[in-house]
Amino acid sequence: MKLKSKLLELKQYLTALYLAYKRKDLPIYAKILIVIIIGYALSPIDLIPDFIPVLGYLDDLIILPILIFFAIKLIPKNILEECKEEAKDLWKNGKPKKWYYGIPIIIIWLLVILLIWYKIFSYYPFLAP
Repeated sequence: MKLKSKLLELKQYLTALYLAYKRKDLPIYAKILIVIIIGYALSPIDLIPDFIPVLGYLDDLIILPILIFFAIKLIPKNILEECKEEAKDLWKNGKPKKWYYGIPIIIIWLLVILLIWYKIFSYYPFLAP
């Protein structure tokens, strides 16, 4: 149960970081780190691929919390608290209110799958359905 609560807290912090990024009063160096963190969290490319047993998920369990820790230290306390409260409201029902923000990620995944499909069947035409 403790792992689940830590994962929910991590999700809330990621959301709070995103909300902090949208603020104009946040220092630029904090915004740059937030872009890196959110990009890494949403990226299908990891330092260690997830299909490698155990090691594949270690980078997500170690690198992401460390990056979030550093970002939290760069954000002024009052901004972070406001964004954490707003993030709680956003995840209150278990899913974000603006779910359509995930559409670009879905489109990117579909394009990657189609590109792989095209490359495989153009290189090996005898495999074509």
